[in-house]
Amino acid sequence: MRGMEMKKVLVVAAHPDDELLGVGGTVARHVQAGDEVYSVIACEGESLRYQKDVGQAEAIKKAAEILGVRQVFHLKFPDQRLDTYTLVDIISPLEDISNEIKPNIVYCQWGGDVNRDHKILFEAATVAFRPLDKWIEEFLTFYTVSSTEWGYPRNFVPDTWVDITETIHKKSEAFRAYQSEIREYPHPRSERALENAARFFGNQCTMDAAEVFMTVRRIKR
Repeated sequence: MRGMEMKKVLVVAAHPDDELLGVGGTVARHVQAGDEVYSVIACEGESLRYQKDVGQAEAIKKAAEILGVRQVFHLKFPDQRLDTYTLVDIISPLEDISNEIKPNIVYCQWGGDVNRDHKILFEAATVAFRPLDKWIEEFLTFYTVSSTEWGYPRNFVPDTWVDITETIHKKSEAFRAYQSEIREYPHPRSERALENAARFFGNQCTMDAAEVFMTVRRIKR
């Protein structure tokens, strides 16, 4: 996954729980390897679906602690309303975070997801984390269950598989922090289905469990 030196990792997600659905096992693996991991959650994740406080702030904090994330930047844009902002409104805080953290590896949601917020965040991230920033070495997008597979055209074609056999339990534990987001099996956002997806991706490359990514860019300086 990387060389021996410590890396700074930034996960960029639209909504609470997105940050672990696609990359939770990989985050835990980075932490175990001694890397510093930070995350950005763009939206507050409550106003549209719930119209009330369902404890997302507490869940974000608990999930981060379980995975070993050093700091979460919660931007608190309104849920499913990123299209009411200019792209610069979203790019600017991402650039500020990049300048503060100076991440070597960035993971972001795939721009072809069915969720409009995911698409807009990806578009903003491709600008905010462009290769003008010399510290960025890798920019990858991740698969978000119940969103990536429902997008059309179906153009998420992974080129990177990360073994999470040793960290899938951490991913499941962090997912359980989001009680408001868990659905009953066989919904793809159920704990059993989430584990099934990891087994499916892992078996593609003879691993027990994996998370998959598409590379936007990888820079060797």
